[in-house]
Amino acid sequence: MATEVIAPRRSRLVTQLLLVCGGAVLLNLVMRAVEDGLPSTAPEAASPAGRGIGEWVLWILGDTNEAQFYKTSLGGIGLLLFAAAAHYAARRRLRARGFDIAYGTGLWPWLLAAAGLSLLLSNLMWGWTLAPDLWQPTFVPFVSVAPSVVLVYGAGWRVALTAAGLGTVLTTPVSILVVEHICTPLDLPAVVGNVTGMWVGALLAFLICRGLPWMILPPPPPEGPAGEGVDAEPDPVPDRPPGDSDGLPKWWLPRRALADFSEAQFYGNEWASLGLVGGAVLAWAVNTTGPAYGSGVFPDLLTAQILTAVLGVWLWAGEWHRHGWYPTFVPVVSFAPAAVIVMEGGWPVILFAAVTGAAVGPPLARAIAARLPADFHPFIGSVMSMTVITTIGVPVLKLLDSAGLL
Repeated sequence: MATEVIAPRRSRLVTQLLLVCGGAVLLNLVMRAVEDGLPSTAPEAASPAGRGIGEWVLWILGDTNEAQFYKTSLGGIGLLLFAAAAHYAARRRLRARGFDIAYGTGLWPWLLAAAGLSLLLSNLMWGWTLAPDLWQPTFVPFVSVAPSVVLVYGAGWRVALTAAGLGTVLTTPVSILVVEHICTPLDLPAVVGNVTGMWVGALLAFLICRGLPWMILPPPPPEGPAGEGVDAEPDPVPDRPPGDSDGLPKWWLPRRALADFSEAQFYGNEWASLGLVGGAVLAWAVNTTGPAYGSGVFPDLLTAQILTAVLGVWLWAGEWHRHGWYPTFVPVVSFAPAAVIVMEGGWPVILFAAVTGAAVGPPLARAIAARLPADFHPFIGSVMSMTVITTIGVPVLKLLDSAGLL
């Protein structure tokens, strides 16, 4: 029965898949063709240490989109502005709102409050570890413990402040230690340390929440425990007419793939993703060495992410239909961009990372999340999967490259 459901769904999405893949290739070619004529100067500071308040503001705005490997203030501004617009559209039930932000919970303002406060506290508490040329993962609580605790425990300042504090105290130091003492000696991408700090910090945070008398779990919604799986249908807009006999809205595949770009922030909305990616592309046009830590491979990085997102959503469309939500975003913000930066881009790397990441990352994340306690947010499975696929995938790519197979 599963094969009967998945096969026609994939086949009906093939045209959309090919159009998005072709568009990603064309975008790469255009960006590569024009980049020599665009400005290329020193990127935003590797660290705000020893600098003024303006550099700290840029750093913190960059932290909001560092999970996507962009680390640009323009990407952060675009993300936050378009996310606010998406929340307004969801509140007004506008038809063009796309996938309801924050999974239709209505918690986006509280989610942003907890994540934003945790981000500020992370920089205040751990900023001393920064040096003028030393990066540190101060962004990690913004996309992990703080918003996930809000999604599980609900609205209110007690929840938001607790979530922010736990994220600051537990997540950032673990990530810093893993990056410095494991990733650097073993020549692993820093993202391995980042996401390890996220799941270690989250496991500790949700254990601590069980013992805090003011942290009371709300009754679960009809679809299941609060969190990433609250949507009962692939498109959470019930008044939108179906686009085909499978009940999918028109252009569901590219919309869902685009929404995956903002899943790391727990937004999962096309408009938020559009602001994020648009801001990053604008930052690249202003300074081609700006996004992606000055690596100069932003066009290849973005192409790899687009291909990974659309392949993952297409490959696991049946799981999206069955579960209402599926972690296809996992390789988009971990293995795919990490591989491009480490291997300095190129089509063999892009294709290898996109195909293998889309095939392996989501089901591993789902398998881990399904085994977590009900009061632990399932994003823990997502970041654990990121640790595994990046820790294994990048060394495999290096071996293939050294053997002349790439």
